[in-house]
Amino acid sequence: MSVKDDAGREAGARSPAGRVAASRAPWRLRRAGRAELLAIHDALFAAFGPQGWWPGKTPFEVMVGAILTQNTNWRNVERAIANLRVARVLTPAAMARLRPGALAELIRPAGYFRVKAARLGNLIDHLRRRHGGSVARLLRTPLPGLRDELLSISGIGPETADSILLYAAGHPSFVVDAYTKRILARHGLVAAAAGYAEVQGIFTRALPAHAPLFNEFHALIVRLGKEFCRPRAPRCAACPLGKPPERR
Repeated sequence: MSVKDDAGREAGARSPAGRVAASRAPWRLRRAGRAELLAIHDALFAAFGPQGWWPGKTPFEVMVGAILTQNTNWRNVERAIANLRVARVLTPAAMARLRPGALAELIRPAGYFRVKAARLGNLIDHLRRRHGGSVARLLRTPLPGLRDELLSISGIGPETADSILLYAAGHPSFVVDAYTKRILARHGLVAAAAGYAEVQGIFTRALPAHAPLFNEFHALIVRLGKEFCRPRAPRCAACPLGKPPERR
């Protein structure tokens, strides 16, 4: 059994609607500036309110959740984390004492549980070797170096790394996921074939590097993607951003 890391999961993924957008987009794309992005943020905030992300009690729990959420939905992650909490293994030291098979069984609800158990093992081993098992010491690393370090751990791709940077370490590193790409592509702000770095750059070039803003903005985008901007049968008429150009 194999599973892509989050870089493979998001890069180049297209729905049928995305393929249509890609064929029409070149003459319609426009560059989103600060004012337009903040208007999107404000419209979503007015519609949904604060999201209170990330739903984790400790930085290590956030890191675990960022790995477990690869290729699954958050409800499944919550079940897996509940198992880890009941077993009292939501610390690096306690998790390191588990046999790989026992850890895999605890996180079974998150899917691809053997692969994800190995990835959690990779993270814990890295913490032990490089930081004496200290999450705080890892997360004190300055942003550019910390992102590179996280990406060097097998099974951690850009989306997982940026989730850890933003939600566990409080660094202003904007998280891009399938929702982000779909919403921007449908509204003519990015080509459907755009890669992770290109989509991320739309936000980081235009917006101030402010972690609370990035935190809330990403959470609001996820809410919009789940409830309105769906891959199939999107609810464009009721969308807080209005109908995208291709559906007007």
